[in-house]
Amino acid sequence: MLRMPEIPAEFNITTYLMDRHLKEGRGNNVCIYYEDEKITYAEVAERANRLGNALLNLGIERENRVLLCMPDMPEFFYSFLGTMRTGIVPVLLSTMAIAQDYLYYVNDSRAKAAIVHESVLPLFMEVKDQFKYLKHMIVIGNAVPGLLSFSEICKEASPDLEAADTNKDDPGFWLYSSGTTGQPKGIVHLQHDLMYLTAHCDEVVKATPDDISFSLSKMYFSYGRNNSFDTVLLSGGAVVLFPGMPKPDALIEVVRKYRPTIYYGVPSSYMALLALMDKGVKGVDYDFSSVRACVSAGEALPRVIFDRWKELFGIEILDGLGSSDVGAIYLSCVPGSVKPGSLGNLLSGYEGKLCDEEGNEVPRGEAGNLWLKAEGTAQCYWNKHQKNKECFIGEWFITGDKFYQDEEGYYFGVGRADDMLKAGGIWVSPIEVEDAILHHPAVAECGVVPAADTDELVKPMAYVVLKEGCEGSPELVKDIQDFVRKNIAHYKFPRWIKFVTELPRTATGKIQRYKLRERVKIEGVN
Repeated sequence: MLRMPEIPAEFNITTYLMDRHLKEGRGNNVCIYYEDEKITYAEVAERANRLGNALLNLGIERENRVLLCMPDMPEFFYSFLGTMRTGIVPVLLSTMAIAQDYLYYVNDSRAKAAIVHESVLPLFMEVKDQFKYLKHMIVIGNAVPGLLSFSEICKEASPDLEAADTNKDDPGFWLYSSGTTGQPKGIVHLQHDLMYLTAHCDEVVKATPDDISFSLSKMYFSYGRNNSFDTVLLSGGAVVLFPGMPKPDALIEVVRKYRPTIYYGVPSSYMALLALMDKGVKGVDYDFSSVRACVSAGEALPRVIFDRWKELFGIEILDGLGSSDVGAIYLSCVPGSVKPGSLGNLLSGYEGKLCDEEGNEVPRGEAGNLWLKAEGTAQCYWNKHQKNKECFIGEWFITGDKFYQDEEGYYFGVGRADDMLKAGGIWVSPIEVEDAILHHPAVAECGVVPAADTDELVKPMAYVVLKEGCEGSPELVKDIQDFVRKNIAHYKFPRWIKFVTELPRTATGKIQRYKLRERVKIEGVN
């Protein structure tokens, strides 16, 4: 079992993530591979100190919020570490949002400054006249008249900065939920929280200073930050930062060039890589021999993907589940104890129970909401009093995810609590139906939601993306339905199937089923 750390009352997380590596002799070790750069731990520390001093020189005060909006690049490390070192609170934002989203984030967080990459700056500028509290815009990239240059303010700042004497329970960092169920929530984490996220690092990927990590999920999301930032700085290893879009051919090239040992993906990315390989594109080197561990999270990993990946590369994908609220993956398969189709077991430091809607524990084998107890869980949602009362119950956090445990104690996901549907008065998991549909040879992707027939009885409906070369038809609809009926309980088969070119997803790859439910309301089932 992993021994959880004892943290002193006066604690600044950067003393562990930065200073420790210099004291232990890793200053000259590579921390970041970025394009043709190799950036050492000593260089990361110096540049983070410069950024922290630059913010202090601007008059940004302790506990003020500073927005970080940039692709995966070294400046993320400098900005995240530099802000937290001063007691200033970084707020991580996606680069895939729209102008109105940024207006919401800026005003909701009451940030005093924003560090923004030039690629997303036009969206901020589009709504800048409506910002209520923002005083400084710091631009990474080409200089912009009237705005501050990231490189210039850092060049002028001192490379020496003592960590602020923060309390372990002081505000540490924020991020916003990815919006699978509606308006994003500001998730408030504390200075000590990252110290309790070591279980995945130590028990699942078993990261060491010799490892090189590569994650297709970006660092402004919790899963990406866990992979590329937390795990790397907790273990003393290195990371490959890739700012581009996670297209299959680009990911393969990154693996070929940098030879990572740990690879983090999501089910849709593994599926896309397999589809590319099945096409047999000439001249593409599908060499994953450097990779010793593959991880998946974000949504359920279909069994068909797990089996195909293991067949091709001899590597079991370690499926897990985490959340921005909890701060990391808390439920996962571990090497040597993988049960395909399951999410494994709770990792060290996490205590859980499956409960019904009244908070009573359900019997083994019955689906229930997962209640979780862990020290690294968020303190609260910013300015969401009612939601806090619903989700944070004493020491427990209600995750909103439903599971059942088999006789050996392995957890099997059945979807978000608000995604579940009833067919004939019986609860049906959209994940189970989707997994059955995905085994059909013509199907590339699918999403299942509830829909009502003419008698207003609710039954499953599927939105299906077909593989290249396949065409939708009434005959294919029937064939998919018959295929599903043969593989799962008959009442769970999709009564309606609509063929679409793509599914609505969050930037982390999760299917936004609430958007599909809205589509059903608008279009009906015909």
